[in-house]
Amino acid sequence: MTDQHDKSRPEAGANAMWGGRFAAGPDAIMERINASIDVDRRFYRQDIAASRAHAAMLVAQGIISAEDGEAIEKGLEQILGEIDAGEFAFSTALEDIHMNVEARLRELIGPAAGRLHTARSRNDQVATDFRLWVRDALDQLDEGLADLQAALLDLAEKEAATVMPGYTHLQAAQPVTFGHHLLAYVEMIGRDRGRFADSRRRMNESPLGAAALAGTSFPIDRQMTAQALGFARPMANSIDAVSDRDFALEFLAAASILAVHLSRFAEEIVLWCSEGFRFIQLSDAFTTGSSIMPQKKNPDAAELVRGKAGRVIGSLNTLLIVMKGLPLTYGKDMQEDKEPVFDAFDTLALCVAATTGMVRDMRADAEKMRAATTKGFLTATDLADWLVRVLGLPFRDAHHVTGTLVAKAEAAGLDLAELPLSAMQEVEPRITDDVYSVLTVERSVASRSVYGGTAPEQVRAAVAAARERWS
Repeated sequence: MTDQHDKSRPEAGANAMWGGRFAAGPDAIMERINASIDVDRRFYRQDIAASRAHAAMLVAQGIISAEDGEAIEKGLEQILGEIDAGEFAFSTALEDIHMNVEARLRELIGPAAGRLHTARSRNDQVATDFRLWVRDALDQLDEGLADLQAALLDLAEKEAATVMPGYTHLQAAQPVTFGHHLLAYVEMIGRDRGRFADSRRRMNESPLGAAALAGTSFPIDRQMTAQALGFARPMANSIDAVSDRDFALEFLAAASILAVHLSRFAEEIVLWCSEGFRFIQLSDAFTTGSSIMPQKKNPDAAELVRGKAGRVIGSLNTLLIVMKGLPLTYGKDMQEDKEPVFDAFDTLALCVAATTGMVRDMRADAEKMRAATTKGFLTATDLADWLVRVLGLPFRDAHHVTGTLVAKAEAAGLDLAELPLSAMQEVEPRITDDVYSVLTVERSVASRSVYGGTAPEQVRAAVAAARERWS
């Protein structure tokens, strides 16, 4: 964008932002590697909000005049409007969002703009802006995750009695209900929301007033600025305030776990859409075709959610490596803290929205799911439990008897429920025809009526409880 204000702004060679220490301007390469405006312009709202709070405090403490404070407030309001409207001209020569805003403020109100930076540094300024931005990002993600949970709960309630195979090692293990399976992701997403909430509480402290690293000799009121910006309290140590990026790391750590959860669900969607399963259908809204194979309907949205988990995890790794060897307090390396956080947020926000869309779009094929439960002897555990409960066999003995009966059924090409009673009694003579009452998948899932179990009544109760818990 052409800088319409450049004529009145200091040229790069003047080094107005660095002060009189430097006689010559930076080399073009140095200017490019040093500038962060293309990245940190993103938190202009947070920067202006923090400046407003700081200016109001300076006036309240008698550090600057009310007249200057009023001029600063009006100028910052105008700048916010210009950026919102896309009319603000950002300058790489001015390095970052802080100096771009301050330079424009000087154009608007003159020398009074220079008083805004009293009792602060870009070190505590950027730390404050970044915390405010991450806090806003956490709130936005929480809203998206609440929507995802609501979508999962709606589908779980609808499919509370739809039976399907439950798997371990991707091998059919026991019958469950589709609703119960979906509720597992409701719990995962709930923990993700909890991690974000915990992170938000820990990071909700204000660095503003720490200045460069040692605090300031001006009689500032850090409680006032913290309260104005919605922080719980000021940070207790000025060195920690400017050097800490735990809040960004914790955000990325929680974001990475969420990305893994979304990826696991996406993988199941891909499987359920595949020829070997066909448990669900997605509409054209979340699938694509093939350029050469007209019969194909690919679950690309799910595949992309699965793939993008790597970007989020990579962002965490990036910032961990940036921070791992830095002495206190601030190093320019920390300018690399924002891009991974911004990218992780953008990626996650898109993935959450896409996953929510797929859940709302998803149609379960109850017949296919039920048919899949006839393979793999899914009621074998129910048979073993019956032997323990009715005949009093020790579970290990019941396990052995059941394994023998499964081998018999497999050799005969039968399901357990189809194995004749006489064949069962050859292995355990005390078995009666009552055993068949536990060998259907419907009876199996209904019997799991313990709290947290897969029985349809428990699924419906869990849906109601989750709606209340996460409302």
